[in-house]
Amino acid sequence: MSEPVDRRRQILDVALVAFSNRGYHNTSMSEIADALSMTKPVVYQYFDSKRALYLELLQDVSTSLTQSVTTAIAHADTPRAQVESGMRAYFTWVNSNRQAFSLLFESSERVDEEFADIVDEFEENAARAIAPFITADISPEDQHTFAVGIVGMAETVSRQILRSGRQFDPETFAQTLAEFTWGGLRSAGRQ
Repeated sequence: MSEPVDRRRQILDVALVAFSNRGYHNTSMSEIADALSMTKPVVYQYFDSKRALYLELLQDVSTSLTQSVTTAIAHADTPRAQVESGMRAYFTWVNSNRQAFSLLFESSERVDEEFADIVDEFEENAARAIAPFITADISPEDQHTFAVGIVGMAETVSRQILRSGRQFDPETFAQTLAEFTWGGLRSAGRQ
């Protein structure tokens, strides 16, 4: 006997491709249903609206990226190894999930407050996870602020790489950015 198909997962996967290629406003539920060889009412059994589907997709992508990075950090035993492992997991995820990254960070729908809130929540969660590892002689508030900067740095580098359409080695980028970040963290608060 074959495994039952996870229809919800199937819909999310097809919607990811559709939304990342055509954008939220230019993608219809009919197109998603057609790509799945389903009727539109079947898709609506799983998601009440296109907006509900898009919101769940953003959450799904955000969760996947967060879990990849936090799992890598949790298995590292020193602050430097945590920085390196976190960067490696991040760039590996970006390289393997280009459409998902694009949906989360490049989408023009970020101007929509509810969509933007999901992206902001991801960035905030990532910064909160990183902040405790910044052991420089600075205030907790500044630790958080610099953690936001690290998240932004990785995101901006990823955007530039993907916009250029070039291939990249996640290991090399992770190592270089981790060294850059670690060097800065070690010197923060020192005169």
